[in-house]
Amino acid sequence: MTRTDLLTDIRTASRRKVLISGGGVAGSALAFWLNRYGFAVTVVEKAGTPRRGGYPIDVRGTALEVVRRMGILPRLQDAHIDLRRLTFLEGNGSEVASVKPHSVAGGVAGRDVEVRRGDLTDALHAVVRDDVEFLFNDSIGTLDQSGHGVDVTFRRGNRRTFDMVFGADGLHSRTREAVFGPEGQFHRYLGYCFAGFTMRNTFGLSHETVMWNDPGRAAALYAVGDTGDVHALLNFAHPEPPFEAFRNPEAQRDLVAAVFADAGWEVPGMVAAMRGAEDLFFDVVSQIRMPRWSSGRVALVGDAAYAPSFLTGQGSSLALVGAYMLAGSLADRDHAAGFAAYEHHTREFVTVNQEQVGEGDATLFPTTAQALEQRNDMLRSLGAMSSAEGRPAHSALTLPEFMPMT
Repeated sequence: MTRTDLLTDIRTASRRKVLISGGGVAGSALAFWLNRYGFAVTVVEKAGTPRRGGYPIDVRGTALEVVRRMGILPRLQDAHIDLRRLTFLEGNGSEVASVKPHSVAGGVAGRDVEVRRGDLTDALHAVVRDDVEFLFNDSIGTLDQSGHGVDVTFRRGNRRTFDMVFGADGLHSRTREAVFGPEGQFHRYLGYCFAGFTMRNTFGLSHETVMWNDPGRAAALYAVGDTGDVHALLNFAHPEPPFEAFRNPEAQRDLVAAVFADAGWEVPGMVAAMRGAEDLFFDVVSQIRMPRWSSGRVALVGDAAYAPSFLTGQGSSLALVGAYMLAGSLADRDHAAGFAAYEHHTREFVTVNQEQVGEGDATLFPTTAQALEQRNDMLRSLGAMSSAEGRPAHSALTLPEFMPMT
């Protein structure tokens, strides 16, 4: 063994070993920054490869500075979708208004980035895959914090001990459930369910979104480019979460079909496509709100800790900012002090963005005829206007400069 190899082994042995559950946006971003600050990082992901595909997502405000510091902003700008038009339709299919997407979403044209979710996760994975250990096709089975670390048993049988464990495993986080208890105590249902899937673009749509509404129901087609497919979304108000449908895809399809049985426009064809869709994703529209994001040596980040719901359009941006703040807070602190600093400096930003939910659902999904007419009047007045500054919440946090450990 050479002297260089020996020194490398010594440095590696002294690095704090951490495990991240989830290899999506939050997990990969956290892996990048923890590695930058000298941690030995392992990411466990239940999927077999980095997850691709998915709906378009936005990177806005403070999150733009995070991806710039990561060096991936140019790649994301190259992948920018550039949706040019958002058209709203009446229940009979007639046009209400056609507006610039940023005027509704509160973004800034020419500055914010909108990409396919898979393009963002690909960019994140590309900058960490050579420096971080990835365990695909696996997940955490049990966690035990009884010693001076966290003893983890993986579902495939391996056992390892880490100094810290991070849950970046999404809205229905198993890490959160294992450490903090059942999801119900943190889950804030916002009154809607949705089904998302892809279908053939037989509508001649290109770089645009078309949304049909009647009270309590919405159907949308997202054409992110000139490809032969579009993303389809069927959203509807529902008084309580339909728990009986969560683990039964056929029950999900039946519920959505029943809700939209008498709908007009292109909705019957969308329902028929949903019936045969292999990529159907069904869930409730909800947030996660927790009094604390850490317990012992385990902390949560992204949707696992503070999902804002897609109504805010801020899920990926919160994940990116949260990952930066969590890793930086630990750079020169132990886990207890680092977790406290993470919450102290990040919670206000999270809260103000979660509260943006009232800005989105009133526009996209009115539940009464009166609210729908008020929404339509507002859209007609928007015309071609576009926001020049964006919503203050999106940039409500100025990123600090963190010093890495020596």
